[in-house]
Amino acid sequence: PLHMGAGSAVGAIDNPIQREVHSQHPVINGAGIKGAIRHHLTQAWGAEGSSAIKELFGAESGADELHAGAVSFTDAQLVAFPVRSLKNTFVYVTCPYVLGRLKRLAVSAGEKVDWDVPRLEPGQALCASDGALSEGKLFLEAYEFTKAPGDMAAKISDWLARHCLPANGDHAFFRDKITKDLFILDDTDFSYFVKHATVVEPHVRMDDATGTAADGTLFYIDNLPPESIMVGLILSSIERTKGKAAGDRRSAKDGLRLLFRGDGEKRAGVGGSLVQMGGDATTGRGLVLVQPVEKEN
Repeated sequence: PLHMGAGSAVGAIDNPIQREVHSQHPVINGAGIKGAIRHHLTQAWGAEGSSAIKELFGAESGADELHAGAVSFTDAQLVAFPVRSLKNTFVYVTCPYVLGRLKRLAVSAGEKVDWDVPRLEPGQALCASDGALSEGKLFLEAYEFTKAPGDMAAKISDWLARHCLPANGDHAFFRDKITKDLFILDDTDFSYFVKHATVVEPHVRMDDATGTAADGTLFYIDNLPPESIMVGLILSSIERTKGKAAGDRRSAKDGLRLLFRGDGEKRAGVGGSLVQMGGDATTGRGLVLVQPVEKEN
């Protein structure tokens, strides 16, 4: 589970997750992603990598010479949301609105997209395969959906599996699950699940003297469920460190290569790594696999 906090709330959930105002879909703020990746690389690269960290992310506040970093981060938007199903334990669900934004984002980054955004009616589900259907219907939580005609979900699930997980055998099971268990719902049906099927956990502080819950300390925390798939952009510019000639500054492409791939044995990049994001790190929350979609050129 991932808790990217949005502060306190008036409702039953004391600590909600970040959500877009217009859609109420879960989102990971770009500033939080940048801070988490910076912290990860600072710990991994150590003191010897401090200059590279400043080049990529900018100088710390209060430094003698302030400058912006070479990389910048957009918010991470929701692509596929895991929902409990009658068969196959859980399935991935998405919707036309989400897929439309995913396609727009991918095309803007120069990635080829060979599928179209489908249209559905409420109560319908476009299926990548029939493996999770029971008597021809999809059962999610307490709701049932009829199978919509068409094979576009299979094309989208194949594209998504190839892009969101590494190609090695360690992730073969979940690449296969995305390929088989992706379902596209109507925008309204999808919005219900992303609003009401998150992981809500009760927390309480114990009184050390009595061994019981301290008075008034029960609170509820919202979490993005495990196996959620998010997407965002990382943008890069030429290095902005002061005092360097233009020819000595790291290029935008070299900055991205350093961030994702590292520079050999000394420093490993963040590509394919688990990065801790959000709160409750000491209880194993927020382990995110960062998978870049790269081109050799």
